[in-house]
Amino acid sequence: MKKSAFLLVFMFVLLKTNAQDYLISFSGAGDFTVKVDNLASGATVTLNGNDVLNLTSPWGIGGQDMTNRKAQVNPNPMTNQSTLTFTAPEGGNAVIGIVDLSGQTVCQTGELLSAGRYNFQISGLRQGLYFVKISGKNYFYSAKLISRNQQQGNPGIVYISGDRSNTGPGLKSPSATIEMPYSDGDQLLFKGISGTTGTVVPDVPASSKTIMFTFIECTDADGNNYSIIQKGKQTWMAENLRVGVRINGNQDQLNNGVIEKYCYDDNPENCNIYGGLYQWQEMMQYTVAPGKQGICPMNWHLPTNGEWSALASNFGGPDLAGGKLKSTGTLEDGTGLWHTPNAGATNEGGFTAIPGGYRSYDGLFTNLGNNGWWWSSSVSYFWGPWERGMDYLIGSIHSGYYYNEISGFSVRCIWDW
Repeated sequence: MKKSAFLLVFMFVLLKTNAQDYLISFSGAGDFTVKVDNLASGATVTLNGNDVLNLTSPWGIGGQDMTNRKAQVNPNPMTNQSTLTFTAPEGGNAVIGIVDLSGQTVCQTGELLSAGRYNFQISGLRQGLYFVKISGKNYFYSAKLISRNQQQGNPGIVYISGDRSNTGPGLKSPSATIEMPYSDGDQLLFKGISGTTGTVVPDVPASSKTIMFTFIECTDADGNNYSIIQKGKQTWMAENLRVGVRINGNQDQLNNGVIEKYCYDDNPENCNIYGGLYQWQEMMQYTVAPGKQGICPMNWHLPTNGEWSALASNFGGPDLAGGKLKSTGTLEDGTGLWHTPNAGATNEGGFTAIPGGYRSYDGLFTNLGNNGWWWSSSVSYFWGPWERGMDYLIGSIHSGYYYNEISGFSVRCIWDW
């Protein structure tokens, strides 16, 4: 018996010694939620703004409490069996698994659950320390479990009961600690959502810290709301602008007091996906002035060539920034909008550059899925406006000027400080 007790104490000391255990809290005005994406592992969790994110090793090693407040195991320690209780915040497939100290999955089950609170019986675990994992589409819970069972049984997880009418906070207290698997160096995207505003903050945590969200209204003249990203001293729209009345590609946009846009292939749905395409003078609203508002939302302006250069510098310089700014996935495997290979794409900044193609000077649409082109508000007076481009075949960001102002490119806006 003393040997068993010593083994358990040794395991806890080993956990505390070898595992990173970062606690991430959040700060922002008013009530907000936070969606966290681990770009390295694909794990995703959603929290309330007053929750704490506990970043643990990939096998869940390092949490402070015996149970997560959204997943509880009782009794704990267990002898023969225990009951796992957790709340599924939404319907869908859920995977419940038990992992031992070596990282091996001891047993696992999958269930199609509605939103609600559920109970599962855990049994057959021999003596040791385990980690119980619950993973749904947009949630991930983890809890530690000690077994004192001296005999090896048949490990199993069996559904007991569920209360589908209980879709509220369930086990969640006013402030909960939510675990997420994390390895040092993983790139995380934190997206805070408050009402109609959303702010993305990229970070690679190396210690416990507080992520600060500045919620800035980004609403265009048509009432469309846009997510934003904060990097360094810059705050950019994280989506392409889609304001305006659609006209056909064989027409020029006019100085008529109405914001006009092209939708790729004259298909309105493409504006919903890729944003609008704009001639340079229409974007500028027919006044040449670098950094002016143009067709941007109030308190936002059209980026200058220098501000585009600063963005690239914030993400490793022009040779690397294209990949870090591009959305991930490919059209061919159904996971994204870029054609294969979508070279270098990590979207680690949350900029989510997408390949909206362009409307050429002769009124034709081309290169959807291959390229994205964005105007700046700066002009090389001999050659035309400065622009930026990204390509599916390379991970860099192109910088140049374009003499055909009547071509239609995508537009991003940057916040006025």
